[in-house]
Amino acid sequence: MIRTLIVDDEPPARDKLRRWLGEHEDVEIVGEAADGLQAAAAIDSLQPDVVYLDIQMPGLNGLEVAAQLELQHAPLIVFVTAFDEHAVKAFDLSAVDYLLKPYDRDRLLRTLARVRERLGSAAHSTAVHVARERVGASDRLLVPRGERLEPIESNSIHWLEADDNYVHVWTGERSYLLRRSLQDLLVQLGEQRFVRIHKSAAVNLAEIQSLTPLFKGDYELQLRSGQTLRLSRRYRDALFSRMGR
Repeated sequence: MIRTLIVDDEPPARDKLRRWLGEHEDVEIVGEAADGLQAAAAIDSLQPDVVYLDIQMPGLNGLEVAAQLELQHAPLIVFVTAFDEHAVKAFDLSAVDYLLKPYDRDRLLRTLARVRERLGSAAHSTAVHVARERVGASDRLLVPRGERLEPIESNSIHWLEADDNYVHVWTGERSYLLRRSLQDLLVQLGEQRFVRIHKSAAVNLAEIQSLTPLFKGDYELQLRSGQTLRLSRRYRDALFSRMGR
């Protein structure tokens, strides 16, 4: 069964996809979402095989949702859009597949055939790459809070700490635990804003207050919050270069 999530802020558009996809015995509709935050939470909790994701939504749009996903665990994504053909080409969405509104059954059938082919060959969608290229460094990061996700400003993050398959995201007020790799999170947030100080840690450059030499090339790094961290000599030169030292 192809576990499928439908995301669109317009109920008639969701109804159309639900009816037409429901005609296929190998498609299981596991959920629907009406906005970007709902979509991100549903992807995280339901772990669908494929997401039909509308681009134009209020708040968090479809590209922003896709940009938040971890490459390794992202589902296949079919972007659904009312952009005209020229805009679609500008977005380079042909690299992942898309449905251009208004679409007919034949177009959906062709898309579904590609979905089956990609799932059968274990091919990974390039949707996250495409979305990140279009969105650029994320100004917001979706983090878990209770049973839901909420966005926080990326510049509010002080430092990041890897912990096995998770990353602790530390802000001035609290911390959040994400199932992400540190490297993938740095790519999403933009490595011009954050820099590694250790194989398992990275800091927001704007939060660095002082550096104190320790021994064998290591440094003690103090953040404006008062938090102290260890700067490994392996990452020292890269940090100094970013700080203009």
